[in-house]
Amino acid sequence: MSIIASVAVGVAAVIHVVIFVLESIRWMHPTTWRVFGIRGREQAEVLRPMAYNQGFYNLFLALGAFAGILLFWTGSPRAGLALALFTTACMAAAAVVLTTTGRGYLRAAVAQGLVPLVAFVLLLFT
Repeated sequence: MSIIASVAVGVAAVIHVVIFVLESIRWMHPTTWRVFGIRGREQAEVLRPMAYNQGFYNLFLALGAFAGILLFWTGSPRAGLALALFTTACMAAAAVVLTTTGRGYLRAAVAQGLVPLVAFVLLLFT
């Protein structure tokens, strides 16, 4: 895996860790509500279980991407490449799915999926 591809995978992973923090740790903070377009405490409470679960999904993808980089550079390049390809593909695919939920989610989908897509393409050339 080239250094540039590894950096892209790492940035994609960091983005997904940030999403985890927002959805699973800071969900009940009004500043987080603004990020996700939540109108108030009542709506945040209703969505809290879903956001909590979704945050961990993002964390697990990030951990898989980090593990892929680690494996690649520490002696298991095939396994590392496979894991990095899988996790970045999942991140990009989730962003595509997000676009199907409405036009209002396009910006979030780009923020969530563009770097993983770039990383995936770069990985294909390693």
